[in-house]
Amino acid sequence: MVLTAFAPAKVNLYLHVIGRRPDGYHLVDSLVAFADVGDRLTVEPGASLSLEISGPETVGLAAVGDDNLVLRAARLLADYSKTDRGAVVHLEKNLPIAAGIGGGSSDAAAALRALAALWQVAIGEEAMLRLGAELGADLAVCLHGGAAWVGGIGDRVEPTADLPQAGIVLANPRRELPTPAVFAARAGPFGKAGRFAPMPSDAAGLARALVPRRNDLSDAAIGLVPEIAAVLARLAALPGALLARMTGSGATCFALFADRGTAEDALALLAAAEPRWWCAAGGLIAGDRRSG
Repeated sequence: MVLTAFAPAKVNLYLHVIGRRPDGYHLVDSLVAFADVGDRLTVEPGASLSLEISGPETVGLAAVGDDNLVLRAARLLADYSKTDRGAVVHLEKNLPIAAGIGGGSSDAAAALRALAALWQVAIGEEAMLRLGAELGADLAVCLHGGAAWVGGIGDRVEPTADLPQAGIVLANPRRELPTPAVFAARAGPFGKAGRFAPMPSDAAGLARALVPRRNDLSDAAIGLVPEIAAVLARLAALPGALLARMTGSGATCFALFADRGTAEDALALLAAAEPRWWCAAGGLIAGDRRSG
């Protein structure tokens, strides 16, 4: 039996930093979406647990070795279930690492789901979330797999109404940007929650709702990687762009479009103008598409 799982790119449509806990972790408020651009995993029975990686973004993972989040997730699930069954996991890596789009967390969430099915592990959502919490705060929303309001340190997830149809272009200037460095560089007062209702019915309405909101990590990220400002300017100038913003802690930025076709046309222009950047186009995932 061979199972497949999709690990989509996570996109913070806005991200407000609203406080800080005594232990130093920052509190956030964010509207998280997923794009149908991402990595893909396949899992099948094996004599032991092993990971094979292919795809255009494998180079960045070479130094990670056994600390890869996919292997860590697999070991956690094996320990939880006390299984002695193995698995061959193949990761097709299409998303850049340390890019603010939750690639590693999304991969780990996909691995947990796929291996639970392969090994026939009876595990409820709460237990799955507890395992995910050992791998990072982003696992909660990645395990959810659909649009959500995110709070706490990223571990509190509340589903939203389905997002409207919208195209998206993602761009990264080929600069890794570790999240802790960005939070450490952030200055200024804390913001407030930016949640809104109802959910707009089209991409233009969604962009209008997002305009008064922001990514509170943008200034800190640009201070560390000035190229982000150029990425934002390029995206904002693309024909049909409704909104351009950085996602997560950077350095990836995105632009929203009315539909996938307009986004793909814009991607062609961007890729021709900036051939050294990582770029991709697709659509926002309206509901839950974690597998298949």
